[in-house]
Amino acid sequence: MFTFIKSYVLPSMFFLTVSFCHAQSGEIKADSLLIKKHIYFLAANKLEGRGTGSKGIKKAAKYIERYFKKYGLKPLGDKGYRQPFIAKVKKVVVPDSLRKADNLIGYLDNRATNTIIIGAHYDHLGLGTQGSSKDALPEGKIHHGADDNASGVAGLLELARCFSQNGRQENYNILFVAFSGEELGLLGSKYYVEHPVTSMNKVNFMVNMDMIGRYDPGRGLGIGGFGTSDSWPAVFEGITSDIKYFTDRSGSGGSDHGSFYAKGIPVLFFHTGGHEDYHMPTDTPEKVNITALAKIVDLEIEIILKAMNKNKLNFTEVK
Repeated sequence: MFTFIKSYVLPSMFFLTVSFCHAQSGEIKADSLLIKKHIYFLAANKLEGRGTGSKGIKKAAKYIERYFKKYGLKPLGDKGYRQPFIAKVKKVVVPDSLRKADNLIGYLDNRATNTIIIGAHYDHLGLGTQGSSKDALPEGKIHHGADDNASGVAGLLELARCFSQNGRQENYNILFVAFSGEELGLLGSKYYVEHPVTSMNKVNFMVNMDMIGRYDPGRGLGIGGFGTSDSWPAVFEGITSDIKYFTDRSGSGGSDHGSFYAKGIPVLFFHTGGHEDYHMPTDTPEKVNITALAKIVDLEIEIILKAMNKNKLNFTEVK
């Protein structure tokens, strides 16, 4: 995540609950074991913090592509699932440089007129040499980025699995996008909205997940973008969850949904808030609350399904 408001979290829960997509009934639920698998892979030492342009982020990209393919998503990038762009990396130790980066784009074609976009960034701070680390001496230290944002990518992959395997055709197409270069200033999402693979006029709304892994029951899950369409209150009406959540009207902010809001698209932004491990090497997988994350994904599914059963949402600028 590019910026944050600090809050504090309670210890993570280690008990896992497992639920699955049910193709016969159309009920779709998150799988905690898959979520855990995704987070532990993406935040592993061998990926070295997934810095933009690094070998580690290339391994992460291949991992995400493998699941996009497994779930039958159509590649809509310029090179398969990949949408290449050049990211400017502001380094701490060496001068600024340009690095090759890739957004990853998978399309679930429901033969609908309009599309929704579900996104999460998969880059992080690498070995602490590209700036924005909170560590006093960051260089050479792996910034694992388990919450920021392996947690959001795990949510992205679970939503892709569930919507592709629920045995029914929704009223909207769904575009799943893993953005790169977010930590450098939302570069991947800014590039995407200037080079969209489907018509921006046909986008109903955009859902963004950034740092959804450190749920604090005292604070609750934050859902931003509530003011970006006057249809959101009706969508949320009657929705219940084991997860405590609150809404925020703002559509802009320090993550990729802001790029879409700037183009006049309603957004929702899911996040569990800042913590002492934010942009630190200590943002590690065992601190992620897997059980709560699965419930957050279930809540997202319910909200998205209800929104897709309504007409195309109008955009409202937040004053």
